[in-house]
Amino acid sequence: MSSASNINPQTLTELLASRVAVGGVALIDRDRLVTAAALDEESRRVAQGLHDLGVREGDRVAVWLPNVPAWPACFFAAARLGAIVVAVNTRFRSNEIADIVGRSGAKVLIYWPGYRGIDFDGILRDAGVPALKELQAIVAYGEPGDPPMDHSALGKPITAYADLAACAPFPHDHARPDLGCLIFTTSGTTKLPKFVLHHQASMAGHAAEAARGFGYGDAGAVTLLTVPMCGTFGMSHALSPLAGGQLLVMLPTFEVHAAARAIKQYAVTHLPATGDIVAQLLAASSEPVPYPTVRAVMGVRAGQARPAEARGLKLLGIYGSSEMQAVLSLRPVDLPPEQREIGGGRLINAATRVRARSNDTGKILPHGEHGELEFKGPSMLMGYFGNAEATAAAFTEDGWFKSGDLGYTLADNEFIFLTRMGDVLRLSGFLVNPLEIEAVLDAHPSVAVSQVVGIDGPRGPMPLAFVLPKNGAAVDETALIEHCRQRVANYKVPRHVLSIAEFPFTPSANGNKIQKAKLREMAVTALKGV
Repeated sequence: MSSASNINPQTLTELLASRVAVGGVALIDRDRLVTAAALDEESRRVAQGLHDLGVREGDRVAVWLPNVPAWPACFFAAARLGAIVVAVNTRFRSNEIADIVGRSGAKVLIYWPGYRGIDFDGILRDAGVPALKELQAIVAYGEPGDPPMDHSALGKPITAYADLAACAPFPHDHARPDLGCLIFTTSGTTKLPKFVLHHQASMAGHAAEAARGFGYGDAGAVTLLTVPMCGTFGMSHALSPLAGGQLLVMLPTFEVHAAARAIKQYAVTHLPATGDIVAQLLAASSEPVPYPTVRAVMGVRAGQARPAEARGLKLLGIYGSSEMQAVLSLRPVDLPPEQREIGGGRLINAATRVRARSNDTGKILPHGEHGELEFKGPSMLMGYFGNAEATAAAFTEDGWFKSGDLGYTLADNEFIFLTRMGDVLRLSGFLVNPLEIEAVLDAHPSVAVSQVVGIDGPRGPMPLAFVLPKNGAAVDETALIEHCRQRVANYKVPRHVLSIAEFPFTPSANGNKIQKAKLREMAVTALKGV
């Protein structure tokens, strides 16, 4: 029986209290054991420290940290004060910090200036005082061996995180289900990111549902956090084991050999992972079944499930978004690998619903017909912070969230995700998922991976492919086009195939996202004069 089976927290402090009630070790950070009681006490002390710095209900606290226990401690501390954490990726640099910390109006910034030798102080200086004018306090986390801490930045005094953690525990709990608690930043390429705001009930409730749905609360469950907490994928997998009363193993950042050791040392059973992480873990060991304790891997790349299963890893296709949160759905575990790796599945929360709407007619579609997926349920965002126009555009008149994803429903609580609506190609009047063409190209022995985009041609939109050659293989455009022509309808065959050394991507806490818009620009440039 899952220890999360009867837990239905409505606030983040209720979630943490439920974990304290279970007792024992809650987190392991590089072999350092942190009990649930210790995490709770640290969060209360940090809450008092933040309160002393002037943080009150509705204020924003920017957390610019990797995956260390101070991250959840700060998150629960802010929730206890009724404040909102702005999740900031440690990969972000001066322009992103200036925009995200500045535009969110963060009152406090918490960072680790000594992390991996990165010049975070220099990044703050480059971000500049004008952009960060609302910032009133800076808190510096540190660990043994770090260089001496600066005493000021941007003309503001720096407070040591250790000083916050040494305060007397905050004696009150101002958490409420309806209060905003976390801002995720969406990844964008040309526009400024939107700020996805969630309230405490959506975060705490979804963590408990995910613990039940994915087994994070099952007896003996141990989850290794391989992705950063600043994104919805990492945050869901940090909170769900806590809600389930089981163990979470943390690493500041993913490093394959450290992760492989942790899986074996702590008998990890649950592994959230992007396709790249799965590939690295399998390549790091020559053993036929290198990680026998792992029960499930949440996350998969197309074509990866079958070979991974041959080496003992059961990969599950999932679905999520910053707006609806990660691991929103689960593919049945008894499906064949090729079907299990498809995105979508059964919604884990019985109160959540999905439907598909026709892009052409605007009507709700019957099960099985392709359209834009719309969702409604308790894990939905409150809105886009500071952007009423974007919030209004994101919802239908009857309150469903418009995902921007193409897919189809199998039932009111089950669906298949195909691709982003913006990536769908309309070829010869038909909607075509580029993944279908990419799967054909990827099956060719000379291709490591491909991306297909649509560009305007003399007779309308036409598909064009970029391929990353396998092991230095030569790309024969004519042969690859003929390879496709024998396997798909003629209107799906790429008109050109271009070799590329590396795909342009946008770094994201939920995995690097290939810039399809940039590929389209590159395609147009490459074909000029052809």
